[in-house]
Amino acid sequence: MSAVPETSHITIGVAELADRLRDGRRPVLLDVRYDPQREGSGHAAFAQGHIPGAVHVDLPGELARPGRSEEGRHPLPEPGDLQASARRWGINEDSDIVVYDTRAGLSAGRAWWLLRWAGLESVRILDGGLGAWTASGHPLSLEPSAPLPGDVVLTPGRLPVIDADQAAEYARRGLLFDARGSDAYERGHIPGALSLPAAANLGEAGTLLDPEALRARYAALLPGGQPQRPPGPAPFAVYCGSGVAAAFQVSVLAALDIPVALYPGSWSAWSADPRREAALGPGPGPDPADLESGG
Repeated sequence: MSAVPETSHITIGVAELADRLRDGRRPVLLDVRYDPQREGSGHAAFAQGHIPGAVHVDLPGELARPGRSEEGRHPLPEPGDLQASARRWGINEDSDIVVYDTRAGLSAGRAWWLLRWAGLESVRILDGGLGAWTASGHPLSLEPSAPLPGDVVLTPGRLPVIDADQAAEYARRGLLFDARGSDAYERGHIPGALSLPAAANLGEAGTLLDPEALRARYAALLPGGQPQRPPGPAPFAVYCGSGVAAAFQVSVLAALDIPVALYPGSWSAWSADPRREAALGPGPGPDPADLESGG
């Protein structure tokens, strides 16, 4: 069951997307498949079949930029480069945009976050991703996509971000979430950060948990609601390994109307800085196993 209705401003269901493609209300479809262990695998997978009309997006090449080690593996792209990419994808000022992957949003969430950060409002994640699309019997296409160039003008800075110093302060106050799996968290995390695996937002079918389960999951961490004096641009903040899964976590929290800032450098930047301490083990807060089970 999806956590939000098909008309959500965060996600779109397979049935609604199929209806839109049939009746001509076609959104700009972005295929954001990405495997961090296999360079170039996203493009190869796209060539083997994609949702009809979709455009391939290279996550490390277009949703990030090369950077110094202390900036992490996926520094935010330069605004001008992101705008050039968005225009190549066919995005105009009034475009509706749908992003998807084969990780149920864990990669596509990076595109969702960047485009929202850059000022676009109509961006949604396909709930369940390509797996949900094919499981519903919808076809794939082998045709290459060549959209007409768009004319969008991006205005970055619309979603809150934090740096390492701010991340340390959020963590000190118990307001920083680590979106990696619990194993990675226990091998090393920002001291004071709370384990909140992004993948645990998903059910067995790869779609978002229902609203009650999600709210119960976050209630374990937020029993008193929003903090009175947040240390930065949002009440809470989140990071992951390199700023990808955490962006998906932002989208889930946004669906629940919980504002959260992203630490783009994430653990890959923090751990590259010899001045930063690392904590080991399960850390503070609720048992990660309870959170991963929705308890």
